[in-house]
Amino acid sequence: MRSVLLVLLLVLTPFLHATVTVAGAANVSFVVKALIEDFHKKHPDIKVNTVLSSSGKLTAQIEKGAPYDLFLSADMRYPQKLYKDGFALTKPKIYAKGALVLITFKGAKLDKNITKTLTHQSIKKIAVANPKTAPYGRAAKELLENMHLYEKLKSKFIYGESISNTFVYAQKAADVGFVAKSLLLSPNFSHLKEGVDYIEPSHELYTPISQGIVLLKYAKNNEEAKKFYDYLFSTSAKNIFQRFGYITKE
Repeated sequence: MRSVLLVLLLVLTPFLHATVTVAGAANVSFVVKALIEDFHKKHPDIKVNTVLSSSGKLTAQIEKGAPYDLFLSADMRYPQKLYKDGFALTKPKIYAKGALVLITFKGAKLDKNITKTLTHQSIKKIAVANPKTAPYGRAAKELLENMHLYEKLKSKFIYGESISNTFVYAQKAADVGFVAKSLLLSPNFSHLKEGVDYIEPSHELYTPISQGIVLLKYAKNNEEAKKFYDYLFSTSAKNIFQRFGYITKE
């Protein structure tokens, strides 16, 4: 019996880590599906699962021992903290840069002059990601502070825990909202038109968000996780990121 178990163990060992678990910031919700599909064409034997939430929440879970192999953050701060504290095998590396858009699902009139749009009397509620937990929230805050609007408008803010929550609030509870451009470029929202449904603020008003990745210590013996990590820096992956509104050029 022991010899049979030994043989089974030897046979099954190569497949024990055929699953990769990726913890991803909410803004990668749509692009990660396309990335996994493309990766699966090249590695059909490797299954990639995702857990999506705010970067801050995922970091807390990783620190408490969550069994994630990779972390795709919405910024560099959280991956740097994880690496510094010994939770990551690799130094944080930028995989893409994210951009903000101001969107309306309620037919609010969007002007190229964002100040004119946001201060119009018809704008009662503005969806913004929480700057304490979501990097896209910090970017929106930076933009509004640079425009000298933050203090004037903050009483109108509806805060989302993550950028995906904020996207829902923008659809259902607010007149306009600051969301990740990547969330608009899925097939579900292909009908949205720039200049009508959303506008993209100048990158001079805020710093495009450097999004970092780390291979986590849970993936120490997971070769499949390392393959997916390497894939994310391939030309094929960069093209997909660009298709979903990310900046991949230096």
